[in-house]
Parts: sequence; structure tokens; C-alpha cells
Amino acid sequence: MDDMDRIAENLRWIDWGDIDDVERNCREALNELAAEPRIVRTRLEELPNRPELLDLCEHYDILDKIVLASEDDPGVRVRLHVFLPGYFDRPHNHRWSYASKILRGHYRHYMFGNAELDEQVEPNKLPVLHVREEPVGTSYALHHSMVHAVVAEPFTVSLVIRGPAVKDRFLVMDRQTNEAWWQCGAKDESDAEAKKKQLSRARFAEVTGWMDEWGLF
Repeated sequence: MDDMDRIAENLRWIDWGDIDDVERNCREALNELAAEPRIVRTRLEELPNRPELLDLCEHYDILDKIVLASEDDPGVRVRLHVFLPGYFDRPHNHRWSYASKILRGHYRHYMFGNAELDEQVEPNKLPVLHVREEPVGTSYALHHSMVHAVVAEPFTVSLVIRGPAVKDRFLVMDRQTNEAWWQCGAKDESDAEAKKKQLSRARFAEVTGWMDEWGLF
């Protein structure tokens, strides 16, 4: 078992229903990965020969997700997120709680509370309850019920540890159109939808090339 797998194995025992426990244990893991970049670099070098991980990596117009480790039982993943120019979120929550650490760049982080508690809320009237700036070195944990949004500086990079899914769908809100809707997780997507967002080997090489240029790992 290498260091990345050891770290991922330890994350299995977190009480993912206790966000304080999530924050403490994930912060320890994230700090180790940030302090020992060889662990991430080694895994990135291995990924082209690890289809079980490479097939989980995703590319969107404004975000790339690289899966470094995955524990199917109970469903924990360690990922790298690379935020591309123009990145911004619609307010949303998640199907799982997670923790993150910023390695490069920064983002503005807006938190709205648990909007699922009020299904009649209008998105354009949803109040911002907390705003944070997330610079390099910042880490935090977020409960799956929290509706939040991010506006990222181009080419911001974060390490993310996501916990097991606790629900089948998550809430998305658009404050400009005043619409809200539910989205399902990857297991409920069609093959065409999954293929459309899968990170190609060429794109993986491009993104890891950027990280080499930035001297991240």
C-alpha cells in the first residue's frame, strides 16, 4: 500500500455525519498531501495506467476533476480540482459532505444555509449568510446540506476529499432566472452523459502539464 492509498484507507473511518470530525481528519490528510507533493506526483504519474481512477476523472467547460484515490466502500474519493477561466457556481448543495484545501489561486465562497428546508424559497431572494475568501493554504469542511457557490480565480487548484453519498439528488438554484431544480448523481446518468464529461487522456496530459509548469507537485 503506497502513501496515497494509506491516506484514503484512513478516511474510511471518519464519521461523515459529524462535520467537526470530517474537518479534523480531512485537514490532517490534506495537510499531509500538501506538505508531501511527491505523494500526489506519484499518483498522477500512475493514473494513465489506472483506468479504474482515470475513468472517474471529469472535464467540464470551466472545471477539471482528477480522481487520485477512491474507496468504494463507503464511497470516499480524493480529487484535484482545476478551476478554469470563467468559473462560477450556481448556488447548490451536494449529495455528500466534503473537505477542501486551496493549493493555488483563490476563490470567493458564498454560503446560503440549508435551502432544502424551505421548498418555497425563491432563488433570487435567497440570502447570502456567510462569505469567505479562500486563499492558498485555506482548508474547510462543508456539510452536504449547505447551499453554497464559488467564484474562482482562473487556474485555481484545490485538493478535495468527498465523503460517501447520503442522498440521490442535490439542489441547484439560478438566481438570475429564479429557477431551482434537482440533479441526480453519476449513477443515474445515461452512458452518453457520462461519456460527454469523461476526461480524455489528452486533456489529462494537458492539465498535468500545467501543474508541472506551476511547480505544484
